[in-house]
Amino acid sequence: MPIIHVPLSKTLPLGLGPALRSQLFFVSPEILEFSLVEQNGRIQAVTVTTASDGDHGLAEKINYLVETEILKQRVFKPKVIWRSQPGEESAGARGYHHGMFDTLVARGVAFEAAEGQVAFGEPLIGLINYFDRRVRQIALAMPNAQEFQYPTLLPTSVLDTFGYFGSFPHFAMFVTRLHNDIDVYQAFRDEYAVNKRITPALFTRCRNHDYCLPPTMCYHTYHQLRDSTMPSNRVVTAKGKSFRFEAKYYRGLERLWDFTIREIVFLGSHEFVLECRESFLRASFALMEELGLRGFAEVANDPFFVTQDTAGKIFNQRLMELKYELRLNVDSERTIAAASFNFHENFFGDAFRISREDGTRALTGCVGFGLERLVYAFLCQFGLDESQWPQALQREL
Repeated sequence: MPIIHVPLSKTLPLGLGPALRSQLFFVSPEILEFSLVEQNGRIQAVTVTTASDGDHGLAEKINYLVETEILKQRVFKPKVIWRSQPGEESAGARGYHHGMFDTLVARGVAFEAAEGQVAFGEPLIGLINYFDRRVRQIALAMPNAQEFQYPTLLPTSVLDTFGYFGSFPHFAMFVTRLHNDIDVYQAFRDEYAVNKRITPALFTRCRNHDYCLPPTMCYHTYHQLRDSTMPSNRVVTAKGKSFRFEAKYYRGLERLWDFTIREIVFLGSHEFVLECRESFLRASFALMEELGLRGFAEVANDPFFVTQDTAGKIFNQRLMELKYELRLNVDSERTIAAASFNFHENFFGDAFRISREDGTRALTGCVGFGLERLVYAFLCQFGLDESQWPQALQREL
């Protein structure tokens, strides 16, 4: 396959390497693989493996990304707020189970249905139910907590309300349908009878874009409470499918396009929301310690796409510690994000006009656990032999 060497017009400090890596696959579908070329303590170039011959304008696109987005960001020293202290029974002491996803596929436990789509059976179903049950118990023990089950589809207008597509256009996944007109149905049927497959012409007959697939569950809650006045602080939890296009970052069970989230939303006063988030942090760390899961939690930021104010958003999130991530080891060197703990200040309260009884806008925060990621990290640490799993988990299962 063709390989292109792209020198950077402006070199980057090594600390901005993760930011560059997180965006490169979104630059062009031609990029199959890439590596960063480091020299003299700087990132000097990107070596790209492409799907076909030609430069595809990749040098211009990559340098545009670097100059308009990556260079504006600051290098932050990691700030860890919790780290596991593994004992004799921890994964760190026993060693990790490498190639776990390949093992799951080989044993018929998991099936790669399509890119970013994985089906699975036991023991993953039981483990997902176990972890969801434990997190749900924490959520429903909080003040004024209530559980909802939301539909899958989310009105596109909900994401328009707070400008989602301006910050995360690369994750968006839309739902459409044939325009409801008998002539359209007839023409589509006739074309399909000839071609025996869906052709690109399909989308010339699809006018509807009123619905999308939800990137996370909490947007359903803000939509539910739009233009309302809450008589008191409240907590809402829900479990459901969420969807994000991950380009070629898809990897086993780590970054699915279609995944399951248990989300908990806090709404109310400044003190209430921050206390809820802090309480959930403590309870989550206690659960990780109870099970002997190895990992840490750190200050983080959202994966914003290229915009003029991205660097400012990231700086504000990190400076104010608006976002924490729980990262769990999948081997001795690598971790994946299994949960996030967020404080939105009055952003969603203002956008959806959610008020408190005293007339002020509700502040919000949320916690989200990616259940497939959580279970995958667990299996990488403890393996498939259930006799080696933590006793607390064995008893409940």
